[in-house]
Amino acid sequence: MSCGEPHETDCSEVLDHLYEFLDHEMPDSDCTKFEVHFEECSPCLEKYGLEQAVKKLVKRCCGSDDVPTDLRSKVMGRIDLIRSGHLVPDQEITPIVPTTPAPQE
Repeated sequence: MSCGEPHETDCSEVLDHLYEFLDHEMPDSDCTKFEVHFEECSPCLEKYGLEQAVKKLVKRCCGSDDVPTDLRSKVMGRIDLIRSGHLVPDQEITPIVPTTPAPQE
């Protein structure tokens, strides 16, 4: 996605780190670069707005649920593997299903 115009910060970099921006998990200097990019690039601004709306919806619907620590660790581990190139997002990923003991008779 790009507006076809050259930018100081490339569209692919902005989109690759969009959730870090949304979650305020990047240095202020990088946030400023992203804000400047959004002022210049309407397709990236539109993507940002969409992801921001989805994030708000998820928070409103699921915001009070506590995430188990082990599940968070597994998800973050998968994200790290994908970012490092060791796991391709299109690969089949085995769902993580919590196990509960079978009822005893």
